[in-house]
Amino acid sequence: MELRQLQYFVKVANKEHVTQAAEELHVAQSAVSRQIHQLEKELGVELFKQKGRNLQLTAVGQLFLNRIETVLKDLDRAVAEVHEFLDPEQGEIRLGFPHSLGVHMLPIIIAEFKKRYPNVKFRFKQGMYTTLIRDVTEAEVDLAFISPFPEQHEHVVGDVVLTEELFAILPPGHPLAGEEEISLQQLKDDKFILFNKGYSLRPIVLHACLEAGFTPKIAFEGEETDTIRGLVAAGMGVSLLPEMASYHNGNLVPARIKIASPKVTRTIGLIYRSDDKLPLVAQSFRNFLLEHFDVKPDRH
Repeated sequence: MELRQLQYFVKVANKEHVTQAAEELHVAQSAVSRQIHQLEKELGVELFKQKGRNLQLTAVGQLFLNRIETVLKDLDRAVAEVHEFLDPEQGEIRLGFPHSLGVHMLPIIIAEFKKRYPNVKFRFKQGMYTTLIRDVTEAEVDLAFISPFPEQHEHVVGDVVLTEELFAILPPGHPLAGEEEISLQQLKDDKFILFNKGYSLRPIVLHACLEAGFTPKIAFEGEETDTIRGLVAAGMGVSLLPEMASYHNGNLVPARIKIASPKVTRTIGLIYRSDDKLPLVAQSFRNFLLEHFDVKPDRH
């Protein structure tokens, strides 16, 4: 069994067509067909069945595909790690992050890092709290920014790089919009605009409101900070957002007010797998971030 056979098999399985697979592989159609036939002969099974003009995986073919895609992914990663070992300034960093960090903080950090390591490439993956942890544990990404930082987790470790304050954002015409600071309890009669369930800022806001002595009345829920800011600016309710998520573009601008009590913050961490060594290029990025945020690294 040859690597080329496996690569051809995966391409045909994904395209469901030998001709299209051959075009993308830049080889003759007959070469692809021959390699697939040899692979089936060696395995002693049929991997495909004809369906009209296309090919469809058999049940055993689908089983084989699932395994082989994992093998090829591991092989690609192994080759990348060898290259990174030889030259950690030329590799690729797979980085996960939540939406609220992609508005302002992440672009600034990446730009600064690229000044020092101009040849390093990035592959980004955005997600919610639970999906970011899953992406790290399943090796879909090397590192992930996450908020709040998971203090104890079986499969991930990392560093708290920043603790950020949350501010009240109010419609421009709100009676408290001109105040320098307020107590959260002053918003108990307002309707709130929150992130949907699954987003990490939602429980932070709910807990802060309960600490202030009330349960917020939820008027709307959203998935992006731009949406929440826009709805607040349009007078549809109030909300709490971190400072870096309160940057805005456009004509609708909500008022941003400091919350004196209770103090509402979120932790932002950088996590990676506890049972795996970071690629050298990813370790360079981690070291850069710890230096950037002036964080003393935890020893794991």
